Amino acid sequence: MRYAIFSDIHGNLEALHAVFKAYKDERIDKFICLGDIVGYGANPNECVTYVRSTDSACVAGNHDCAAVDINRAGAFNNNAYQAILWTAGQLEEKAKIYLKGLKLVYEDKEVICLHGTLDAPGNFDYMFSIEDAVLTFKRMKKSICFVGHTHIPMIFYSLGTKTGIIEQPQVMLSRAAKYICNVGSIGQPRDRHADAAYCVYDAGKKLVEIKRIAYNISQTQEKIIRAGLPEFLANRLEKGR
Repeated sequence: MRYAIFSDIHGNLEALHAVFKAYKDERIDKFICLGDIVGYGANPNECVTYVRSTDSACVAGNHDCAAVDINRAGAFNNNAYQAILWTAGQLEEKAKIYLKGLKLVYEDKEVICLHGTLDAPGNFDYMFSIEDAVLTFKRMKKSICFVGHTHIPMIFYSLGTKTGIIEQPQVMLSRAAKYICNVGSIGQPRDRHADAAYCVYDAGKKLVEIKRIAYNISQTQEKIIRAGLPEFLANRLEKGR
């Protein structure tokens, strides 16, 4: 089974199209979206429609939830809050129904997938450190869990009493260990790398690959500014932060 696992599209249609063009060469069996289809970017409806057209399994992200219940946006910074207000006003009814129906966790015989942390999926806590990861490792009943939310790709591992971080983008998994893979962000990377991030997981080979692909950033930026969204959201894309 070969999985395409991706996250944090954030209304960035150009980046989404670029990633799925790359996926065409990957012999994918199953597509999984880790949430935040909307928020920040200027094409929320189009991104929801596209993800649905791929027959992807999808979990809810905090921006997806806030877009259909603005009371969930209380902790957002000002730029994020202004963007989610705009997004909520733009969403078509069919997109709202879809986002409202998303569950917090997806699980099959190979993988566990969610947006934030497994100890409290609905809180959408961030997993930046080993200490954060330990809470999810304790609740994992499978050897690998995929997450998003931080927009920074990284892989945590737990083997016996040792827990650490693997920085390589390609990792052959040990059957003796557990892993948490943050797949990064398609639509708004924050690791100072502007290219869209996406993941391929070959469950048979136990191989995780985090890949990058360039997209038309200037077109995405123009759409954000033309929509009247905060200019910061456009400017950050070329800096990957």
